[in-house]
Amino acid sequence: MIIPLPLLAFAQEVLAGCRSHLVKLATAESCTGGLVAATLTAIAGSSEVVDRGFVTYSNAAKVEMLGIPPDLIDAHGAVSEAVARAMARSALARSRSDLAIAITGIAGPSGGTPEKPVGLVWFGLASRAGLVKADKVIFPGDRQAVRIATVRRSFELIQDALELN
Repeated sequence: MIIPLPLLAFAQEVLAGCRSHLVKLATAESCTGGLVAATLTAIAGSSEVVDRGFVTYSNAAKVEMLGIPPDLIDAHGAVSEAVARAMARSALARSRSDLAIAITGIAGPSGGTPEKPVGLVWFGLASRAGLVKADKVIFPGDRQAVRIATVRRSFELIQDALELN
């Protein structure tokens, strides 16, 4: 996937904001498959901000790489507020970052249900300062549109968190 230029420009803003707040980032991504980290690291100098990224596409990866309890996934599903929050907390704990963003969702075109439709994405955010929050969005469009919108929303959440910390 070619990263759209406006998204790269947004990534530059996010990196600049993190630099000015002396914040290091970690990502834990499922439906984006590492696209948040890839977009940030497409920018020269991003290593000053990006500590690491976890691509935990499968439930097994969420359990093995992030230590998400299997019973949490069983109880709520991988695409849930509980799992998004746990992914963010775990990415933070397993990194040297100050802030972690986590994404779990259904990019489509299949996999949706009436309760969890295609386009549903849960975001988790955790910081060393104690911030833990979740955000839920249902994005319209095809798989690529959902993934790009998810990256954009991730950047918005990171910027919001910088203002709160």
